[in-house]
Amino acid sequence: MVPRRGDTGSSLLVGMLMTAGRISVRAGIIATLVTIIAGMASQAICQEPADFRQIISRARAEVFPALIFVKPIVEDYGSGEKKQAEVFGSGVIISPDGYAVTNWHVVDKAVRINCVLYDERQVRVELIGSDRDTDLALLRLPDPPEGKSYPHARFADTTGMQEGDFVMALGSPFGFQRSISLGIISNAQRYIGFDTEYKYNTWIQTDAAINPGNSGGPLIDTRGAIVGINTLGIDGSGIGFSIPASCVQDVVARLKRDGRVVRAHTGLRLQALKDFHSNTFVDAEHGVLIAGVEENSPAARAGIRAGDILLTLDGKALDGLYAEMLPAIWRALADLQADGPVPMELQRDSEKVQVRITPELKGLSEGEDFDCRRWNMTVKEINKDRTPQLYYLREKGVFIQGIRYPGNAANSGLGRRDILLTIDKEPVETMADVKRVYERILQDDKREKKILLEVLRSGLRKWIVLDYRRDYEQE
Repeated sequence: MVPRRGDTGSSLLVGMLMTAGRISVRAGIIATLVTIIAGMASQAICQEPADFRQIISRARAEVFPALIFVKPIVEDYGSGEKKQAEVFGSGVIISPDGYAVTNWHVVDKAVRINCVLYDERQVRVELIGSDRDTDLALLRLPDPPEGKSYPHARFADTTGMQEGDFVMALGSPFGFQRSISLGIISNAQRYIGFDTEYKYNTWIQTDAAINPGNSGGPLIDTRGAIVGINTLGIDGSGIGFSIPASCVQDVVARLKRDGRVVRAHTGLRLQALKDFHSNTFVDAEHGVLIAGVEENSPAARAGIRAGDILLTLDGKALDGLYAEMLPAIWRALADLQADGPVPMELQRDSEKVQVRITPELKGLSEGEDFDCRRWNMTVKEINKDRTPQLYYLREKGVFIQGIRYPGNAANSGLGRRDILLTIDKEPVETMADVKRVYERILQDDKREKKILLEVLRSGLRKWIVLDYRRDYEQE
C-alpha cells in the first residue's frame, strides 16, 4: 500500500493492517490470541483483587460453551493450480437453534466446513451466507436433539461502550482452542476504511491479543456479552480490531433473511471534510467531500464531479466532518434502491446544485475460477468490485489469476493479471469461452502442443506462444 500523504505513522499502520489482513485471507485466518487468565504473565493482572478475577471468570463461563473451532476445507487457485487445504479460525454460537457467526475470510472458498464444539464433538455446518464487505459469515449447525438447545452467547448493547473498558478476546489462536486474552478498548470507533474495502463500519480497537486463528471469535465485555467479532490484527503490536456488535447484528439479520447482503453502487469516492490523514481541510461544516467519481458510473452520469460537497441524500442532511462519520454515509448510499432516481444536493464552488442519481446493484459475485491444469495457470472472471483496475481496461473478460512455478505458463512468459483476449485465435470474453476453447484444444491429440494467446498487459496488447508439450502434472 502506498503511504498516505501527511501522516506517515497512520499510513504505515493501515498498510501493516492490510498486509496482515491479506495474509489471513489467503490462509483463511486472522485474529486473537490469549494466554489463560490464571497464567497471564502480567503482574498487574495477577494482583487484581479476587472480585475482579471472579468477574472475569463469570464472563468467560458465559461464553466459553458457545465458542466453536472452525475448520473449513477451502479451494485455492492463487498458486496457479487448484488446491484444497484445511485452514482454521474461530466462531461463536448466537442462538439456541445453532446459528453461529465467523469471518468471511475464514470460510471464503470453502467446499466443506467442520466445527469443533465445546464438548469436543465435530460437526458439519452449513454456510447460510457471507458478506465480504464487512468480513462476516453466518453458519448453521445441525438441528439440536429434540428438547435440547445449543449454548449460545448474547450481544451487548454497545451504546455506552468507551475507551478503557475491559474486554476479552476468545477463540483458537494458532489452533489452540478455547483461549482467552484480556485487554481494554483502545478506541471505540476507529475508522480503517482508507484505501480498503472496510468502509461500512467503524471498528473497535483493542490491545487484547489478536493472532492468526482467532478470526471470527467474540470480543466480550465483563458481563460475558459480545461487543464485537475479532477480525484483524498486527503481529506483536498490541493493536487489534473487532467488528462492532451493532454491525454484526445488522448483517446477520440480512443473511438470515436473504442469504446475502445486497448493496447499491454509485461510483462515488468519499473523503471527510477534515481529513487529518491526507492533510485535507475543506472550509465547510456539513456534508462530505466527493474525492473522486468512477468513469461510466451512476455518479458520473448524474453529473457529479470530484471536489463537489454532497450536502443531502434523498432529502436527508449528511455529516462527514471527520473520518469516523463516513461509515454512516457509506451505509446510506449502499442502502439506496436501484430501481429509480434519488435526489442529491451538492455544493459546487459557491453554488448549490441539484442532481438525481440512479444507483446500480453492487456486484454480488467475485467471478468464477477455473484451473487450466495442463497449462499450469488458473484464470478468473473480471469483476467490477473486486478487480476494478482490470475492469477499467476491459469490462468483460477473463484474466490470469495464478501461475504455477515451474510450469508451462511461466516458461512461456505469461504473467498474473494478464487479460486473455484470444486463445488459438478465438476471442474469449467469458469463462465459458475459456473452458470451451481449453477443452477443445486438449482433446485434439493431433495438433502440436503450442497455442497462440493474445493478452492485454497494463493496457498493451501482447502475443505469446504457450508451449505445453511438457506435462508437469506427471512429473
